[in-house]
Amino acid sequence: MIDSIKSFFVQFIEPDIASGSNGSQTLQVATAALLLEMMRMDNELKDEERQAIFQTLQTQFKLDPAQIKTLMALAEQESREANDYYQFTSLINKHCDLAQKVQIIENLWHVAMIDGHLDAHELHLMRKLADLLYIGHADYVAAKQRARESAQLPA
Repeated sequence: MIDSIKSFFVQFIEPDIASGSNGSQTLQVATAALLLEMMRMDNELKDEERQAIFQTLQTQFKLDPAQIKTLMALAEQESREANDYYQFTSLINKHCDLAQKVQIIENLWHVAMIDGHLDAHELHLMRKLADLLYIGHADYVAAKQRARESAQLPA
């Protein structure tokens, strides 16, 4: 599995980095994989969660529907085969700055909250991913609050 991730990164990410880009391809793949993990965390795969992921990828990365479907298919395959989250978070840490990592956390909160309920497993995953991404507590809480406001949930 890690070979297919590396292959994808060699094909799509390294040219992005070599061109002086900000690593947007890295952010896309990693975000999609982690968003899909969050969707599966409460053992209830809801259409509203899948739609939230689709919308997040479309809004954040300005991708067309075909690109999003390809990205989600790859991310879903990779996340199902993953043994842990480190393989995704280490790539994010290598290629993304703090602002991009905080944006990933906010997107994850959004998917976790979209159904109006935060499951204990979702909360656990959020804390784990924030730690793996070296997100400070203040940024973690601020991202959660922005996602809560976006989802129009009570505080």
